[in-house]
Amino acid sequence: MINENIAAGNAKLHEGVLEYAPTEHGGNIYKIAGELGLPEGRLIDFSASINPLGLSKKVKETIRKGMDGLVNYPDPDTSMLRQKIAECHDIDPDAILCGNGSTELIYLIPRALKPERALIPAPTFSEYERACKISRCEVTSPVQRYEFTEENIFQINIDSFISAMQGFNMAFLCNPNNPTGALLQREEILGIAEAARKLRCYLVVDEAFIDFTPEESVIQDVRDNPYLIVLRSMTKFHALTGLRIGYAVFHESLIGRVQDFKEPWTVNNLAQHAAVTALDDMDYIDRTYRLIAREKMYMEKCLYKCGIKFIPSAANYYLLKVSDAGKLTVQLRNKGILIRDCSNFSGLNNSYIRIAVKSRKHNEMLMKELSESCSV
Repeated sequence: MINENIAAGNAKLHEGVLEYAPTEHGGNIYKIAGELGLPEGRLIDFSASINPLGLSKKVKETIRKGMDGLVNYPDPDTSMLRQKIAECHDIDPDAILCGNGSTELIYLIPRALKPERALIPAPTFSEYERACKISRCEVTSPVQRYEFTEENIFQINIDSFISAMQGFNMAFLCNPNNPTGALLQREEILGIAEAARKLRCYLVVDEAFIDFTPEESVIQDVRDNPYLIVLRSMTKFHALTGLRIGYAVFHESLIGRVQDFKEPWTVNNLAQHAAVTALDDMDYIDRTYRLIAREKMYMEKCLYKCGIKFIPSAANYYLLKVSDAGKLTVQLRNKGILIRDCSNFSGLNNSYIRIAVKSRKHNEMLMKELSESCSV
């Protein structure tokens, strides 16, 4: 916990609520550590939903052994990694495109496919809209949003979304959704994908958190639908956050068009080898499932006990409803605990925060602080 002097110093930095502004994304520990005058390792970051196990021992060893290979250019085709991904998902390696995190691919897809109109749910990951706007700067029709509502616990209405897709060239879905954690079942996604095919609308399904519910993935169904695109990330489940590794799966008729717009060598040597090792590390994967299941049960029990409303989540984070997200964020940050103020998500307001699932030690600290803050 941060000492009183440091907390007081941060209070000066934030005199008056008007000085506080939520960050665009979680995980910016560098800026906040600088403001607090603390080493980054002293912060407890619940704002980014990363596996609390951290890097596996096998991945660390792979990185250590791979240092000498940094004198060589990375494999621009990421051949070894694509082969391993293909084996894991029983798909064609030629359908896979790897990137510097899935965010690179989020920007690449609209740049390559040039949609005139994009349908984007709200609230959801903000980079979809930004990527579309950057790629369509000369197009007058605005990016549209399909908004979830608190009344339906931010769960998408399938028929309504399909109806809304008419007249659009591209639509985005995050499953499980960020920041709500709401999950669409595989058959529901496939129903939307089939409608997208008939409407000739590309459906980009971002499965960044699907590793926690892999049975609901539609990654194997891309081969049968030229309008379905699936994004995956190795940042969340495998904690390869700083190495930046993600991939996308395209229909055989589509991937060539996208590849033509991709820069070479965006996936470095260490990322490629670490990702292969991570996908092979079944012990780490099994331990992750057990840890997240146990800690989610603990956190939900605490939240119920404290009377804090939360959205049921299929991922390793929760969207909580509080009285004042900005005030609570500052209070906890003064104590070295970072949470994600969600007031700058389209479709949300100053009543929502997102918290990650971490280790029991850190989860206990956060639940104690939330209980005290929300009971005032």
